[in-house]
Amino acid sequence: MLILDNLSKHITLTPQEQELFLSKTEIRQYKAKTILLNAGEICTHSYFVNSGVLRSFNINDNIVEHVLSFACSGWWISDMYSLLSQKPGNLFIQVLEDAEIVLLSKKNQEVLFQEIPKLERFFRILTENSLVAHQERLMDNLSLTAEERFEKFCNKYQDLIQKVPQKQIASYLGVTPEFFSKMKSKMLRK
Repeated sequence: MLILDNLSKHITLTPQEQELFLSKTEIRQYKAKTILLNAGEICTHSYFVNSGVLRSFNINDNIVEHVLSFACSGWWISDMYSLLSQKPGNLFIQVLEDAEIVLLSKKNQEVLFQEIPKLERFFRILTENSLVAHQERLMDNLSLTAEERFEKFCNKYQDLIQKVPQKQIASYLGVTPEFFSKMKSKMLRK
């Protein structure tokens, strides 16, 4: 099972612990374009992607979308600020491609931390990795050209290039769709 494989990258669970973990999760199917979380809501779940593609984004005062992250098979996604603080967040989480998602509620996560303490280690590592990735992305946005950011995106999200609309990739890179289109065709000519 993919989620158990994901856990095993950082911790080892006994068969009984695996069973308990799975009993605290819920698997759901979602159609493309489904919104799992709206800005202004309190995030109550972490989402693990079994299949499909999700994105987190916000919308500024000028009604412009800013994509913060994508999650494909084997990745976790959530509004970390809202989930951890239990305050309304400013992110939307949307299904981009029909998806099977494992939901882990904040409440059940806390129960699992009590029952299986090593899960705290797993989620600490996930949080640390997320923090490092966000810092790296911020530094990239400050110091790399759009072309260099796109090359990094292609290396990190190889499966997404064909699955995600170009305007969302442009938003993730911090450029307009028009600039992205010109940049991409220029890069392909090289």
